[in-house]
Amino acid sequence: MGLRELRRKYHQERKNALKRFRRQKVANLLAKPGNHQFVVVLDHLKPAFNIGKIIRSADAFGAREVHLVGIDYFDPAPAMGSFKWVPARFHDNFAGCFKDLNRRGFTLFTLEPHNGESLPSVRLPNRSAFVLGHEEFGLSFNKADYEGIKSLTVPQFGKVQSLNVSIAASIVMYEYVRQHHADFR
Repeated sequence: MGLRELRRKYHQERKNALKRFRRQKVANLLAKPGNHQFVVVLDHLKPAFNIGKIIRSADAFGAREVHLVGIDYFDPAPAMGSFKWVPARFHDNFAGCFKDLNRRGFTLFTLEPHNGESLPSVRLPNRSAFVLGHEEFGLSFNKADYEGIKSLTVPQFGKVQSLNVSIAASIVMYEYVRQHHADFR
């Protein structure tokens, strides 16, 4: 397959993803908050793959909602239908998202590969918001500009630099549910 054919295929897949997103975004307007009080904040993630997988996990773990910062569309196919069940809130920048969550009493946590308290040692508040940054560039904002944001890290024991963002999101959601759901077995 030549370069021209690859480009054409890429543009067609992007067009199809945008069509799926627009169709499913309408259904998302009817989504109801999950049965847990945590939210997930996706800060400028790539639109192709991880967003849908994180929304699928957010549905599985009963997230209240997912906030998408600087993301105007994503491919909902990896969500396997979960985009219609988990309320999505879109923000142009992190400042607006922070203001909304802070006003509603959420404690914000960034997930970072090497900085922060070890996830298993932290008691997560009922109203927790987990902020995940871009797969390559990390957070789009300077954490020092926002008072009260705490850092968490998922313990790792191998040689890899970091976990995939969708895996890290699933681990923190699981830990939240483990801590807050007494009948979780």
